[in-house]
Amino acid sequence: MQPLPALPQPSAGSGSHDPASKRALRTAVLQEVRDLWALSWPILVGQLATLGMAVTDVAMAGHASAQDLAGVALGVAIWNIIMITLIGLMLSVAPLVAHHVGAREYAPIAHVVRQGLWKALGMGLAAWLLANLSAQVFYAMNLEPSVRLVAVRFVHVISFALPAFACYRVFYAYSASLDQTKPMMVIALISLLLNALVNWLLVFGHAGLPALGGVGCAWASLLCIWFSALALFAWTRFAPAYRSTWPLARFEPPHWETLRRLLRLGLPIGVAYFAETTAFALIALLIARFGSTQVAAHAIALNFTSLVFMVPLSLGMGLLTRIGQSLGAGAPEVARFRAWTGVALAALFALCAGLGIALARELIASAYTNDADVTALAARLLLLAALFQLSDCTQVVISNAMRAYKVTRAPMLLHLGAFWGLSLPLGCVLGLAPAWLSFAPAQALAAQGFWIALTLGLSVAAAGLALLLRHVANAHVRSHASA
Repeated sequence: MQPLPALPQPSAGSGSHDPASKRALRTAVLQEVRDLWALSWPILVGQLATLGMAVTDVAMAGHASAQDLAGVALGVAIWNIIMITLIGLMLSVAPLVAHHVGAREYAPIAHVVRQGLWKALGMGLAAWLLANLSAQVFYAMNLEPSVRLVAVRFVHVISFALPAFACYRVFYAYSASLDQTKPMMVIALISLLLNALVNWLLVFGHAGLPALGGVGCAWASLLCIWFSALALFAWTRFAPAYRSTWPLARFEPPHWETLRRLLRLGLPIGVAYFAETTAFALIALLIARFGSTQVAAHAIALNFTSLVFMVPLSLGMGLLTRIGQSLGAGAPEVARFRAWTGVALAALFALCAGLGIALARELIASAYTNDADVTALAARLLLLAALFQLSDCTQVVISNAMRAYKVTRAPMLLHLGAFWGLSLPLGCVLGLAPAWLSFAPAQALAAQGFWIALTLGLSVAAAGLALLLRHVANAHVRSHASA
């Protein structure tokens, strides 16, 4: 862990406008930005590599057949909801380890990670069962038999990766909380290459292997997730940075008090992730009634904004570690300083990204498709996406800052209210325009209506989270001062 910075204090009688204090503050901010970026950029590269694996799956399946592509898309829809929810559930390990690192209490770290692995095994097996049960929904849908077969087999195969994925996320949190983020980047890049190779072999049947079509994508993802889990396990086992905190030096049975603590922290995060993921999935289904042009434009705008979203997401994950370490070290003033510096950095990126998207929206849309109608509608949706960059980027960074403070229930309620209480109902009014609502628009706005609602919902969430962070951070500072 890096030494905590000495925050600048105003000179006696000079107030906050003292030039020396201003220079010291600028220096401290720039140093914090450099340190946060040094921790976050490997996470960003790893996130982009993981996103690249999903792109590879879709591209390979699309070249196999239209039925394979449709089946993989349906299977991935279920996989994403369960996988992202599992990420949230396992994220509770990160703040606990970061606090112990900040306090230089290395012995309890091994205990937290061991109990996190017990939790991962339980959650991973539950997720495996849920995924296989969820695949039965394809039998109730009006699908071509070949598409249904690919979708069901895709989920059945990839579900066996969920226990390994849950354990991987524990080691991920453990490593990141020790300021070690480059291992995940290296492993993700190797997994991307491995995924492309195994997809090529199994989807098309090269090197004497059977041609499995879209199901080959599931086998490739299964292999890559198990590889990532085992590779990160090996890295943490043998790298010197983990020697003093290595968790598997001895066996430890489940400790129910620690497991309950992990669940209390992780369950609200998982629910928040579930609310956001399912809201976007449901919006895609609701838009489908307006035809392929609306669906395609929505997919383009969502795909590009998801790519941009990787930057604030990575900053937020790095910020969680830095704030958690400050709180563990008993320095809430430093934690508050780091929190708002991270939020300001995310806001600055959001303003630049929003401006870039607004100016290049037609160019971005045309890079995805040659269809003039789809390009025009996608450009309009990207303009709305440019508007919600500020709220989207800041809310994800603040959410991670709150997790470092071990506050997860209030952010969960804010996310539920923003997505399910505001964005979805308002999106239905604007996008679907039911005739019995007198205040609905005269003509349904379709995808644009849902994106307007998302912009408002994210703005409400960002404002609520900012007020919550201000209250919690100041309360920690006051409590420390009075103690």
